[in-house]
Formats: sequence, structure tokens, C-alpha cells
Amino acid sequence: MYSQFLYIDPGTGSMLFSILIGAAATLFFLGKAAWIKVKLLFTAKKNGVSTTADSNFKKYVIYNEGMQYWNTFKPVCDEFEKRQIELTYYTSAEKDPCFEAGYKFVKPEFIGEGNMAFVKLNMLTAGVVLMTTPGLQVYQLKRSKHVKHYAHILHAPSDATMYRLFGIDYFDSVLLSGDYQKADIRLLEQQRGINEKELTVVGCPYLDTLKEKMQAIPAEENHIFTVLVSPSWGASALLSKYGEKLLDPLLATGWNIIVRPHPQSKKSEKEMLDRLTEKYNDAKNLTWDYERDNIFSMKKSDIMISDFSGIIYDYTFLCDKPVMYVNAQLDLMPYDAYDLPQNGKHIWQFDTLSKIGIELKEEQFNNIKEVITNASDSKELEALRHQAKAQAWMNEGSAGKAVVDFMISKGE
Repeated sequence: MYSQFLYIDPGTGSMLFSILIGAAATLFFLGKAAWIKVKLLFTAKKNGVSTTADSNFKKYVIYNEGMQYWNTFKPVCDEFEKRQIELTYYTSAEKDPCFEAGYKFVKPEFIGEGNMAFVKLNMLTAGVVLMTTPGLQVYQLKRSKHVKHYAHILHAPSDATMYRLFGIDYFDSVLLSGDYQKADIRLLEQQRGINEKELTVVGCPYLDTLKEKMQAIPAEENHIFTVLVSPSWGASALLSKYGEKLLDPLLATGWNIIVRPHPQSKKSEKEMLDRLTEKYNDAKNLTWDYERDNIFSMKKSDIMISDFSGIIYDYTFLCDKPVMYVNAQLDLMPYDAYDLPQNGKHIWQFDTLSKIGIELKEEQFNNIKEVITNASDSKELEALRHQAKAQAWMNEGSAGKAVVDFMISKGE
């Protein structure tokens, strides 16, 4: 008669199991940290030295939260290796390319994902910690009192305010790709009454990496005109919002069509992707691109169609080819940009897109071949692309060196 009160449904059971696993991992690392402190205490007393000495101290640390950020950190790791300076490279990517790079001075270590990684990082003892991960001191990732300096590096040449709320507020410094990013950060600091961060322009390491890789790709033989559809993700994004309305007329052109969904779509919009993949399973001129690097599709294509995705600037700066965009209405309320004047409607990347891109409207979809054929890549558009690149991708080709110079200056 009491069995009904003891039943746990599968969803609740799964949640409880996850909580128990997380708690066990946390207790493990807390116990390990406590044991290290005890050993340090006895060692210090035995040798007559200060207990503040920590044998686990790491002077320079990088944390990589996923495979997609390796291109950002590779030039930095290469520079540390070139200077023969030891760097601790913590990663949440079990197959991080850093493990296969053959470094002697860069020491990679897999520290798990999510909470397991954060527990390790939250108890870190280090001089300078560099990461692309936002939200320090906001969510699970906390500042360790034993870390001297936290530096955030932007992983795109776009506005620094396009993080979720308070994304970079509690870092000691932010490494920028261009000078234009400074003003909005300073404005938010004043509004929120928080300490000013050190803002240093270093360039964009991942664009340096992609540029080098693209130059090594051989030119395509027997090229057929190719359109790259590369959207962001979410309800307002191009593929989710329009789907077949855009793809049907594109395929009817007979051109090669490459669709490169945002990596997050595979996690958050799987049902939509599965539906479209099934529908176009027999389309001979459609290719789905899920490669880690976007450079192969970008080099093949003659024009790109996107929405508000940051890949627009990758394509513009690396390929210098025309971009068409569908003016999707992105809700900025969850982002730092919403706290800027006019709720962020005129941040750099939106204003710049309207200058360097060609707007594609939904009513033009059915006549898309003619629209694309007539899309003018004028000298004026080309000049505006070059101007945007100069603003957002400063220090081109030397970002890795600039980042290491900065880290060493903070470490010493």
C-alpha cells in the first residue's frame, strides 16, 4: 500500500543521479584540495618556510572550454613554445588538438566538462589565467582568491557587449580585437558602478589561424557558382525561421548550395535539422557542412547568406566576398548590449552590417536567382569591407605575440 509513495519517475531519477554525480565530483576535488593544503602546512612547518608557498602554483594558465576555441589559443600556445616559457593548458575538450601538437613547454591537461572543470578552476593557484569563457563570478565559474589576474580574450571581431548579462564584468582585463570595442565596455562599467578593467587591443588570434589555414587550401578546379548559407541559431535565426522557404528556391537555381548550421543547432534545434536533412536527402546540389573549421566552405563559395551570425565578419575579412543578410529581429534583452543607448540597436556590428552587406528580404526569396545575380559587389562595398576589417581586426597576423606579451607583463 505504500509502494506508490516510493515511486520516482525516470526524469526525476535522472536529475537526482546527475546531482549526486556532481556532488561526488565536487567533494572529490574539495577533498583533494584540503589534502594538498594539509601537506603544504606540514611541509612549510618542517622546512621553516611560509605556508603561502604553493607547489601547485601555475604562473601562466589557459582554460579552453571546447574544441571550437582551439583556433583562438593555438597562436598563443605557439608563442609560449617559441619562447620556451612553460604554460599550463587546461581543457574541457578530451580530444583537444593541443595534445597532438608536440609541445614541450605547453602542458595540456583534460579537466572534465561543466561543473567538474569549474571546481578545478575555482580552486586554482595561478598568476595569470586567460580564457574565452564569459560569466566569471556570475554562474558556477568563480574567481579563485589564489589567482592574481583573470584575462578574457574575445573570440570574434564583433561587439564585446554581445555576451549574456555581466559576461565580462568581473575580469581584470579584456583583450580586444579592435579599439572600437572599448567605448561600450567603459559605458557599462560606469552604469553598473564596477571597477574599470584593463582593455588592451591584441588582435584576433583565431582569424590569424584561419587565414594561415585558408592559404594552404588549393583552388577548386571546375568551379560551379556556390552559395553558402551560414546562419546563427535560435528562433530568430535564418534556418529556424525560414527553412524551406529559403532552401527550396535556392536549390531550384541549380547552383551548388552549402548549408552550414551553427554548432549549437545540433544541440538545441536537432528536430529542425533532422526534418530539413530528411526533406533534402536526395538533393544533389545541397551539401551540409558540420566541419569544425568553416574555412573550406567559405573558400568554395562565391557569396554568403546569413542573419546576425558572427561568421559574417569571418567571411568578410578572410574572403573579401559579398554577403547577403536577412534582417532578423534579435532580442537583445538577455545581452549586455541591451543596457547601451537605444537598447543596443546601433552597436558596431549591426551598423556595420547594414553598410557592408546586401539585405535580402523574404519577399525576394522566390526570385532569389535574379537577386543574387544582380547583387552588385561595387567598389564602394569593397572599400567599406576593408574599412570594417581595419577597425575590427587590428594587429593582423601578430595576435599570438601580443597576447603572450600581455600575459608576461601581468605575470611579472
